[in-house]
Order: sequence, then C-alpha cells, then structure tokens
Amino acid sequence: MMEVIEWIRFLFGTLFILCGLLIFLIEMIGVFRFKYVLNRMHAAAMGDTLGIACSLIGLMIISGFNFTSLKLFCVIVFLWFSSPTSSHLIARLEVATDEKREAHYSVINLDDTAAEQEQAGRQEHVEEQEQAGEREEALPSVEE
Repeated sequence: MMEVIEWIRFLFGTLFILCGLLIFLIEMIGVFRFKYVLNRMHAAAMGDTLGIACSLIGLMIISGFNFTSLKLFCVIVFLWFSSPTSSHLIARLEVATDEKREAHYSVINLDDTAAEQEQAGRQEHVEEQEQAGEREEALPSVEE
C-alpha cells in the first residue's frame, strides 16, 4: 500500500514539474515572438512566476511534506513577491526612457477620459429622451 502512495505522489509531482516546463516553453516562445519590450517582459514575468511555482510545487510533492518542502514554499513566496515587483520597476523605467512613445503606445489622461465619458453619457441621455418623446408622439392615444 505504501508503494502505491509513493507512486501516486511521484506521478502528481512529475505532472506539476512537466506543467511548469510547459509554461516555461510557452514563455520562451512569447519572449521571442513579441516585438515590443513591454510585451516581452510581460510574457517573461508571468511565465517565470507561474512556471517556477508549478515546478517547485512538484518538487514539494515528490520530496514529501518535510522541512525541505517548507524551504521550497518560502522560495515560492519570495519569488511571487519579487518577480512582479522587479518587472514593474523595469517597465516603469522603459516607459520613462522610451524615446518613441507614439510608435509603441498611446498615453491616456484619466481626467480627460472621465470628462469625455461624462459628456458622452449626457449626450446619450438627451438622445434617449428625444427618442422617447418621438415614440410617444407617434403612438395614437387610446381613450376609454
């Protein structure tokens, strides 16, 4: 019975490790296929975080739940905090130093966007009221 449990644990751990390797493969394809640096970095950061987590969870399952698993869990937590933070800082540096902003992305001012949305909402409301008034005029009145 104990050998069966060991084999099941080994299979689940191997499945997680293979899943992590597949995520790394997809990440590498994304890094080489995307043209803009922020798209590449996004693929790399997401792939690293998820791929390392899957691989280390697989190692935790294979090694059993002991002190080594606790260490691997601490590594996962550290990488979950550090990888997105470092990617965010590198992305901010790229945005701040990019000389060809218009070629890569457009900057949206949130204050202007909110004012435009509010104006569009008012215009839609006025149009709806005008359409409702036209419908009421078009309908014949029914008197009892």
